[in-house]
Amino acid sequence: MNKPDRNIRREIRQLDEAAVNRIAAGEVVERPASAVKELVENALDAGATRVEVAYADGGKTLIRVRDDGCGMAGNDLPLALSRHATSKIDGSDLLNIHSFGFRGEALPSLGAVGRLRIVSRMAGGDGAAITVDGGRMAAVRPEAAQFGTVVELRDLFHATPARLKFMRSDRAESQAIADTVKRLAMAEPYVSFTLSDISGGEAREILRLDAAQGALFDALEDRLAAILGRDFTENALRINAERDGLRLSGFAALPTYSRGAAVAQFLFVNGRPVRDKMLLGALRAAYMDVLSRDRHPVAALFITCNPELVDVNVHPAKSEVRFREPGLARGLVVSALRHALAGAGHRTSSTNTGAMLGAFQAASPRSYQMDRPSGAARASAYQLQAPQGMSESAALWHSTPSARAEAPAPAPDDAPLGAARAQLHENYIVAQTTRGIVIVDQHAAHERLVYEKLKRLRAENGVPSQALLIPEIVELSTGDAGALLDIAPQLAALGLVVEPFGGGAVVVRETPAILGTVNANALIRDILDELADQGSSQGLEARIDAVLSRMACHGSVRSGRQMRPDEMNALLRDMEATPHSGQCNHGRPTYVELSLADIEKLFGRR
Repeated sequence: MNKPDRNIRREIRQLDEAAVNRIAAGEVVERPASAVKELVENALDAGATRVEVAYADGGKTLIRVRDDGCGMAGNDLPLALSRHATSKIDGSDLLNIHSFGFRGEALPSLGAVGRLRIVSRMAGGDGAAITVDGGRMAAVRPEAAQFGTVVELRDLFHATPARLKFMRSDRAESQAIADTVKRLAMAEPYVSFTLSDISGGEAREILRLDAAQGALFDALEDRLAAILGRDFTENALRINAERDGLRLSGFAALPTYSRGAAVAQFLFVNGRPVRDKMLLGALRAAYMDVLSRDRHPVAALFITCNPELVDVNVHPAKSEVRFREPGLARGLVVSALRHALAGAGHRTSSTNTGAMLGAFQAASPRSYQMDRPSGAARASAYQLQAPQGMSESAALWHSTPSARAEAPAPAPDDAPLGAARAQLHENYIVAQTTRGIVIVDQHAAHERLVYEKLKRLRAENGVPSQALLIPEIVELSTGDAGALLDIAPQLAALGLVVEPFGGGAVVVRETPAILGTVNANALIRDILDELADQGSSQGLEARIDAVLSRMACHGSVRSGRQMRPDEMNALLRDMEATPHSGQCNHGRPTYVELSLADIEKLFGRR
C-alpha cells in the first residue's frame, strides 16, 4: 500500500448522498440474509400477523417480503427511503427502544445497492408504489394493492459489483436466509411465517410456521418444536428466573442432548435476536460442569428488561447489545441454568432410547394379536412342560431365568430407576421399573455421584490453599493488575491468594492445594485472558473441578467389579437423589430406559 505524500494538500469534500448510502449499506447489508432480516423486522414493527418471504438464487436476484401490517401512505414512501427517516422513534431518547428498527438506514441502503420496489396500502387508503434503482428514486405511482406492504429487492449489489465477489454459493446464502427467518420466528410465536424459494420460476416452500396459540410458554414451546424439532422440547428444561429487573425465560436442553458445534444456541434480548459474546460465554459457563469441551449446549433463551437497561445502538446490524450491568445479566444466565440443570436430577435425554432401539436388529418375524397366547394358555403350557409333581406356581418359577440365580434383595419397582434385577458384563446394571427396564453404566453413574459429593464438600469447607515457600511476583499492566485485584476475594475463596505488589505487579502467595505444583504466572494470565474475553473468569474453578472429576473417576466403582443386589439398589437410589446424575462428568448418559412398548416393538408385538 502506497503511503500518502505529506506535501500534497488534499481537499476535504462532502460525499454525495448516493456514496453515503452505499457506504452505509456495507454495514447494514452484508449478504442477502441481512436484507431479509431488515425487511422482516420492518414488517414486525408494522404489526404484521402474517409475513411471507420469497427469494430466488439465494436472494441474489430476488427477495420479496409481504406482510399484513399497517402499511404506508403514498406520500410517506419517498420519506421512508431517505436516510435516518423513521416512524419508530422521535430521536429524543436512543435508549428507550421498543422496536426492532430505529436507525432509518435499511431501506435507503437497500435502494443504494439494488433495485428496490415498495407497494403499500394503509387501511382506508389507496395503494401506492415507488422504485429505487442504485440510489435513483422514481416518482410515486398509484397501484392496486392489498392491505399491508410488499417490498421487492432485485439484483442485490448490482450497483456495487465488487461486493458480489464476496457472495457465497446459492445454497449457502439460502441457508443463511432460512436461519434468519427462523430466529425471527422464534421471537414472534404469535406471527405466521412462510419462506419460499422461487428460483427458476417454480415456488418451493421451505418453511411454514402457523401462528401459535395459548399462553406464552406454550406458544413458544410449539414454535421451537416446529423449528428445532420435537426432540428438543421433549429434552429441554423450562427456564423462568428474574433478578433486579432482568427476566430470563426460554428452554435449555439437557446436557445429554448436546451438539458437536455451537450451531443451536439462540439468544434474544427484548425479542431481538443477538449474537452476544458475553451471553454465549455465560451459556458455556452454565454447562461447564456437565459437558466436555467438545460438546455444546442447545438453548433458546430470552432476556427481557426495561429498554433503558440495555443499549442496542452498538452496531448498525443491531446484533450486538451492551447491558448497563453486564455482570448482572451474566450471573442471571449462569445461576438460572445451573439451578434448572440441578433440578432435573437424574433425568437424561430420551433420544438415547431411540439410538438404542436403532442399534438392535430384529430377530423374529412380526407377530399379530391372534398369534399371541393368552395368560391362561401360557400358564397351562408352563405346567405341562414342568416335571411331574411340580405345582403350577413352581412351574412358573422354574420357567424364568432368574430362578437359576439368587433372588435379589427387595426393592421398589415404582422408584424412578426401579429395582436392580441383574448385572451384565460386570459393568451394566439392569433394573426393572413399572414402565419397562433401565440399563445403568455403573462406573459412569458412580463417577458422577462421587464428583457431586466432592463438590459439595468443597462448597461446605472451601478450597484448601498451600502457601508458596517463595511468593511469585507477576508483572502486569496497570489495567490487568486492577482487573485481577477486583476479583481477588473470589480467587481467594478458590485457594488463590493474590495481593498488589506496587505498580502493575501482583504477588501470588497461596495456590489451591488440590492443584499441586502450579505455574502461577501462566495461571494468572489465563485468568486475565478469560476476563478480557468474557468479562469474568471460570478458569480456576474449572481447573479445580477437573481435578475433582479425576479423583471421582479413580474413586468410583470400576468396570469389571461384581456388585451385590443391595449395592446396585443403593446406587440407583443415590442417582435419584443426586443432581446431574443422568450424565457422567463428560456429558455422556449414565443410563438408558426402554419402555415395555419399546421392548414389544423389538419383538414384533406392536
